[in-house]
Amino acid sequence: MELSNFKVLTFDVVGTLIDFESGVLAAVRRIGGSATEAMSDDDIFEVYKRGRDRYYGRSSSAMADVYRSLAAESGLPADDASAESFQLSVLNWPAFSDSVAALKRLRKHYRLVAMTNADRTAFSNYAMTLGCPFDDSVTCDDTGVAKPDPLFFAYNRGRQAAYGYKFDEILHVAQSQYHDIGVAKSLGYTTCWIERRQGLKGFGGTPDPESVTRPDFHFSTLKALADAVEGV
Repeated sequence: MELSNFKVLTFDVVGTLIDFESGVLAAVRRIGGSATEAMSDDDIFEVYKRGRDRYYGRSSSAMADVYRSLAAESGLPADDASAESFQLSVLNWPAFSDSVAALKRLRKHYRLVAMTNADRTAFSNYAMTLGCPFDDSVTCDDTGVAKPDPLFFAYNRGRQAAYGYKFDEILHVAQSQYHDIGVAKSLGYTTCWIERRQGLKGFGGTPDPESVTRPDFHFSTLKALADAVEGV
């Protein structure tokens, strides 16, 4: 199997292209101040994930409640101004340092499609942050479900087929074993794991998968994928 066999790259966005872990940590520590000094990164991620499980709605609006849940568990400021500050920070999460340049390179070779659990409002911000590289996009607003729901992947498969692309011409690129790699592989997608946390313990701000799925392609950065495509 060669990377040149594909015509479409479908991308998880948050976690693969957008560095939400750094964004969450920076916002919580900024808002919480000295109250976060005793909290490790993993401590913050655990209460963040529990809050996101409780408030799993559209990311452009639900994250204020996620913060309130996180703050209540951790003894951090839980006033409305703090919650709204966290919500605003979510819309401005940064890109990974290699994302913009690598996407520009990859767009020379493939149709690029975003497949994101972010809603359309949040995705619009992330697309701007990434330099608007996508030819098409599928969000939770379009599908009515979120990954790892198989219906999300089925929706995208049908959408790309409507544009004339065969299923075996699609390579799904993602960081999350839980949201993407495991379910995509089980549904017959060819997968590329961008292991952003390579060398780190655990799964950070992403839920733990039941098991780690072996992908068809595996890189630690998006730049490494672009290098492989271009034979660098």
